[in-house]
Amino acid sequence: MGFLSGKKALICGIANNRSIAWGIAQSMHRQGAELAFSYPNDKLKSRVIDLGKQLGSNTILPCDVSSDDDINNLFVELGEHWDSLDILVHCIAFANREELDGNYLETVTREGFTLAHDISSYSFSAMGKAALPLMQGRDASMLTLSYLGAVRSMPNYNVMGLAKASLEANVRYMAQSLGSQNIRVNAISAGPIRTLAASGIKNFRAMLGYFEKVAPLGRPVTIDEVGNTAAFLCSDLASGITGEITYVDAGFSTVSLSEQLLQDETR
Repeated sequence: MGFLSGKKALICGIANNRSIAWGIAQSMHRQGAELAFSYPNDKLKSRVIDLGKQLGSNTILPCDVSSDDDINNLFVELGEHWDSLDILVHCIAFANREELDGNYLETVTREGFTLAHDISSYSFSAMGKAALPLMQGRDASMLTLSYLGAVRSMPNYNVMGLAKASLEANVRYMAQSLGSQNIRVNAISAGPIRTLAASGIKNFRAMLGYFEKVAPLGRPVTIDEVGNTAAFLCSDLASGITGEITYVDAGFSTVSLSEQLLQDETR
């Protein structure tokens, strides 16, 4: 029996079987959670349905998080399948591709800035609010995904870094707002992983190579490692943890100067 047995989890943001959301879904499934999934559009519908079936789920529901009606309808429809919800996993982010390439001030626009914050940060608040009726009285948990670009500037990450900074503040304010109801809110800041979202960032492969030289473990993290941390944070084992940003990045965020890079420079 896994440590999520008896828990019901809604996972939002699976793009394919290489996405972090898929790693989270697999880990939660292994730990006994019953899963439901959302998909944003018809293009991804069949893919999410197929992935859901692999984990024994037939509860696959539409939700475009840019629409309040869609968000509210998601939880109305979910309530027709389940009478409660223990875990909400938000793996959703978006910025215009042209704003993830080049100098930040040269690429940022008012429209792009608003869009990145709306989809990547506000949607977590909106989903948390809509999920609340199903989560009350459940010792429930909400989880989202961030990145180091929220607290440090990164080449080409640009407006997404600002959106992730907003998301991390969102986690803290949501944790404060929901704490009296014993609903916990956390985020994972994962190291770079070759996902569909990462493919939109210019020079991502070069960034990954640098990461491997600097990180104490000397390698990237996997979606399974992020998934295992997510399962723990959303379980009763983490009942005292809320409002936190947990790094799963092979130690990269703890390093100020890499010995490997120093050795390379002195050769």
